[in-house]
Amino acid sequence: MPQVYDASLAIACPMANEADTAIPFVKQVLDACQSVQKVTFFAVVDNATKDNTVELLRDYANTEPRLVVVWAPENRCVVDAYMRGYREALASGAEWILEIDGGFSHDPGNIPQFFPYMAQNYDCVFGSRFTKGGRITSSSFRRRVVSWGGTLLTNALIGTNLTDMTSGFEMFRRDVLQNVLDRGIHSQAHFFQTEIKVHCRNLKIAEVPIQYHMASPRLSGGPVGEAFTQLWRLFKLRLAGRL
Repeated sequence: MPQVYDASLAIACPMANEADTAIPFVKQVLDACQSVQKVTFFAVVDNATKDNTVELLRDYANTEPRLVVVWAPENRCVVDAYMRGYREALASGAEWILEIDGGFSHDPGNIPQFFPYMAQNYDCVFGSRFTKGGRITSSSFRRRVVSWGGTLLTNALIGTNLTDMTSGFEMFRRDVLQNVLDRGIHSQAHFFQTEIKVHCRNLKIAEVPIQYHMASPRLSGGPVGEAFTQLWRLFKLRLAGRL
């Protein structure tokens, strides 16, 4: 008899320019969550989208009550999209909150391995591309080095101990995520994923292997420089005993 989890789950997923994959992705994610009693998928779409992703999602939501389309034109950056997804998930009252990227860069088939840890009262479960069983495909060598190097550097400077400090495939108890947001996220780029993990470093954490697939565009210096700035800020807070 398959395990059934008597819990409510909210999924926060920013989407942009994903007309070709949006509906299949939502379907596969919801299929992967069938063992959870109550599931709501929050698809956050904003002005970064130039195709008909939002129209397709809204049409599908008419027949799929578990899908909620969140139109967020006020978003200024990618972090705003995730923050809006988190807020919607928290407002829904869900006990567990899953963050996942759209477009199949994260594999929905990896989702069920998060649930047993949450049912054992772990505070958060982080997907890892670098633990045993995890992998990265169709991504540039430079991006792999940046992700792996960022993990090593953060662990060394902040005292964290994860195999992947930059992944964005993760699940939280609602009180844990609320506490992270209350502490504040300062990064305006993808380093915010690392910032979240730093805030969770003293909690009961598990890592699970994930498969990450992305045909990476050129990695610009802006986000990398911003990551170093934010990491240095966190390091100084640690030295001052304020982290």
